[in-house]
Amino acid sequence: IYKYTAYSEYISNYLTTINRKLQKSTYLGQTTTYMSQNMKKTIGHRGIDPTGETTYKKTTSSALKGAIQLGITHTVGSLSQKPERDVLMQDFEVVESIFFPSEGSNLTPAHHYGDFRFKTYAPVAFRYFREMFGIRPDDYMYSLCNESLIELSNSGASGSLFYLSNDDEYIIKTVQHKEAEFLQKLLPGYFMNLNQNKRTLLPKFYGLYCVQAAGKNIRIVVMNNLLPSSVQMHLKFDLKGSTYKRRASAKEREKAVPTYKDLDFMQSMQEGLLLEGDKYNAVCKTIHRDCLLLQSFKIMDYSLLVGIHNLDQAREQASEEAVAGAADQRRPQGQKSLYSTAIEAIQAEAGMASLYESLTGGIPAWNSKGERLLVYIGIIDILQSYRLVKKLEHSWKALVHDGDTVSVHKPGFYAERFEKFMCNVVFRKILCKFILSISIKKKQNFLGTPLYHLTQTIFDSLVTFFPHVSTMQSGRPDLLPKNTPSNAVGQTTETAASSSLGKPVFTPTSQPPPQSEDTSRSVGVDLYNTFSREQ
Repeated sequence: IYKYTAYSEYISNYLTTINRKLQKSTYLGQTTTYMSQNMKKTIGHRGIDPTGETTYKKTTSSALKGAIQLGITHTVGSLSQKPERDVLMQDFEVVESIFFPSEGSNLTPAHHYGDFRFKTYAPVAFRYFREMFGIRPDDYMYSLCNESLIELSNSGASGSLFYLSNDDEYIIKTVQHKEAEFLQKLLPGYFMNLNQNKRTLLPKFYGLYCVQAAGKNIRIVVMNNLLPSSVQMHLKFDLKGSTYKRRASAKEREKAVPTYKDLDFMQSMQEGLLLEGDKYNAVCKTIHRDCLLLQSFKIMDYSLLVGIHNLDQAREQASEEAVAGAADQRRPQGQKSLYSTAIEAIQAEAGMASLYESLTGGIPAWNSKGERLLVYIGIIDILQSYRLVKKLEHSWKALVHDGDTVSVHKPGFYAERFEKFMCNVVFRKILCKFILSISIKKKQNFLGTPLYHLTQTIFDSLVTFFPHVSTMQSGRPDLLPKNTPSNAVGQTTETAASSSLGKPVFTPTSQPPPQSEDTSRSVGVDLYNTFSREQ
């Protein structure tokens, strides 16, 4: 009670101070309209200068991109001259620094971005991480420094800047001081986890750097890119498993490809994303393992980023071969890092994937309409620990709303809720490939159908391939008849020997054994045995 009272008083005093400042500015003739316009231009440390260029901590985006590329070029080049060795515990605490004067020096080239200092955190440890994922130093430096970085417009609620490498491999994100500090503490455990399992949905960190310019520290992290820009994302979701204020804003919905949230997913995709059995098991197993790791580090408030590419919808826009060719040019096979795609991260095989699916690395899925999808997933925003500020935030939100539905929660509860939501609501297992293929061909939606009618519909479709199952009891479609007449078996064999296409489906060399006298035997078991035998 004392904590709640103190926190409420703090909020009350803060709001009172803001109100006084607003009244004072109005008294002086400064309207709040001007203030609101400035607030719209500034989100966190991100702002816009008078020329319209994006700034971060009053450093222009162009200057920041140039400093990042100069710094990475120098640090990767100097690191390649050092001999390779095992990673030691003290390597996680090393910070290397180099000064870049605008006129140049013996170690640095001249540039026009202004003087700055570039820091590299744990260079030996991150070199090991990159080697673990098959990233060579020259490829890493070429991807990030050969051509200008692409600034992404969607900065998110945190106000961070996002840059994309020109070859679509890496994302560079500005992080806050607490996040960078937490990542440094996380590195030893992160190193141990990667040694045990390289296939994970967690972010793959390839470098942590800091640019000191104009008296400000701008910390950046290099990660793998989850959503390839060569693939059109028809839907995007940021999912946490919570429902409190988890709906995309009106401003977000105005974008070409909005990032929807949990309530939007539950409303628009009530049946979820349908995966084959092995894919579903692999996704849930990977999420479970990652949640246990995040819980052990006391991490919460992370999200699952889901990008959905609709293959049937994209086919109307361009042929599959043309799109695959474009993807091949965009992502050269030689520069592709290991375990970087969604299908690799969940320890599953792509199966009978097309050229386009194998190039982009999406997880094959279907929606309730039977449309083919490629799903790209990854866990993001894992640098939020359950600190005092987060504890106060949870306590304050729990006072005005159901505490179990807010996004900020204890790591153990958060991980359990996250896993249940992903494996029960977002992803669902298909009954079998055969039933799915029939549902797509006949354009039928089996989801939401009562079990009795579902069974009858499926068996009506199967009669074409297995005519002898049509002799089931009229009152109980789930049971086979007690006795099958011998002449019916002969007719069944003759009918099944030729399909509507004039090709033999199956031609058994001997008559099938008579059915059992047990009337409680399930049709599903007999169908499975018959299908396996005749196949």
